[in-house]
Amino acid sequence: MKLSTLFFAVLIFCTGLKAQHTSELTSSEIVLGLKKLNTVGSVLYIAAHPDDENTRLLGYLANERRLRTGYLSLTRGDGGQNLVGKEQSELLGLIRTQELLAARRTDGAEQFFTRANDFGFSKNPEETLSIWNKDSVLADVVWTIRRFKPDVIICRFPTTGEGGHGHHTASAILALEAFEAAADPAKFPSQLKYTETWQPKRIFWNTFNFGGTNTTASDQLKVDVGVFNPLLGKSFGEIAAESRSMHKSQGFGSSRQRGSNIEFFKLLKGEPVKEDLFENIELSWNRFVSTTALDKLIAGCIQQFDVQAPEKSVPALAQIYTTLKNITDADPAVRYWKEQKLKETEQLLLSCSGLWLEANTTEYLGVPGNEVTINAQVITRNKAQVQLNKISFFLQSDTSFKLVLNANELYTFKHREKLPVSIAYSNPYWLNEAHEQGMYVVKQQLLIGKPENEQAANVVFDLDVQGLNLRIERKLVYKYADPVKGEVYRPFEILPPATVNISEKVIVFSDLKPKNIQLTVKANAADVKGTLALRANDGWTITIKNPEFNLTGKGDEVVLEAV
Repeated sequence: MKLSTLFFAVLIFCTGLKAQHTSELTSSEIVLGLKKLNTVGSVLYIAAHPDDENTRLLGYLANERRLRTGYLSLTRGDGGQNLVGKEQSELLGLIRTQELLAARRTDGAEQFFTRANDFGFSKNPEETLSIWNKDSVLADVVWTIRRFKPDVIICRFPTTGEGGHGHHTASAILALEAFEAAADPAKFPSQLKYTETWQPKRIFWNTFNFGGTNTTASDQLKVDVGVFNPLLGKSFGEIAAESRSMHKSQGFGSSRQRGSNIEFFKLLKGEPVKEDLFENIELSWNRFVSTTALDKLIAGCIQQFDVQAPEKSVPALAQIYTTLKNITDADPAVRYWKEQKLKETEQLLLSCSGLWLEANTTEYLGVPGNEVTINAQVITRNKAQVQLNKISFFLQSDTSFKLVLNANELYTFKHREKLPVSIAYSNPYWLNEAHEQGMYVVKQQLLIGKPENEQAANVVFDLDVQGLNLRIERKLVYKYADPVKGEVYRPFEILPPATVNISEKVIVFSDLKPKNIQLTVKANAADVKGTLALRANDGWTITIKNPEFNLTGKGDEVVLEAV
């Protein structure tokens, strides 16, 4: 008997399990941040999927070497197992995206993606690259390299197939091609409207010994990444286990490891080295002629830092911030590091000032054109002199204060604001367009590579700190107290007036007889009226019994039946 399958296209809203809430740094984290402020260098790790990354190495590079560290996963892990639920395909990709972001918050690296779709196991790289559309994925890898500007690239897998899976081998092939293509202005020239060409110094393969395959060798470059970091109070084997354990849908909970751990590296292209991944690469501000004064300023700030009174470092940080602002940045490389280090200095200024800022709503969702209630909160926990000038809501309206904040006093400002009619729905950007098996469709170049949407509903706090005017943006979040978990955060969602859920995601027809389908319409606002219509694939007919609905209260639901 022939089976036919009817698929419905549904709009998927990414709610996430937990939003990243506002937090200050501890004194030891501030010291680590200051040391990182004085390090000018970056490294990009490239592999195929969530869980392919070497979390021990990422943590070591980000925190011990204090480099700007990124992981480029070519896919979002849309194919494969799911030990935490029934979600598959795009929904599984959403889960694994959030797991990767949780892992990066743990090990200190940053996360990037291409538009490639994980379509499941692939026998060889030729099959993978034909389904992915090689040129498109290569363009995305080049885009990430040009934007992130890594001094060094590290691949998890080789081009010669020892990694097994076709996706794995393809990731190395693309990384090796992108290593040179990123520096070629003739390659993907449309990207140069937004960035510049970039040539990394070298690219390595992080060789491995697992699964019965040993690709390490005594003549390869060796790095001990199992060291203990006293500022974090952990070794990178411990941090790696915590990071890897975030891959919960794959059952990768890991035990903490302690003690020496050697990673091996084979040079694939670029300048040769003898002892270090970053040999002959200047990683201080001496890298640029115009920035040499920063090294001394930051070193002085570190030396004088008082762990019991971080606010004493605010004047020195303000001087560093001003010096960074005044740097001539005609050189794109200088401009890149100026922008990056201004962000880091701003975070250190907030932490040393004891500042905590948050904007939360009384409900977890809003509808374009409707009002939301916002609680904007600010507190400075120490004796730093901070003035709150104004708060801007969605860049539509401002509330002015000129208020000098008293130490350890929480200020809460309640505000009603109408969401812009044109504000975008909270749909993952890579799912906004229909896509083929191997590639997502993303039409806006500046979105490509981002792990998730830039949230549209933001609140901006305008502050004066040590004579500096800082505009600090906070995402609008919803938080509540769970009887078991305690305080829980979730993103604030922008939804249409009504949403539809289908009882069965896939319906299988074994004959030509019609089947009934239940559809639940939920109101996201009060007094929602409408008519439900479904669009099916060619050759299918769907009739909705009594398609009109009238929901009076927000949250009301009605079940409609289609055949």
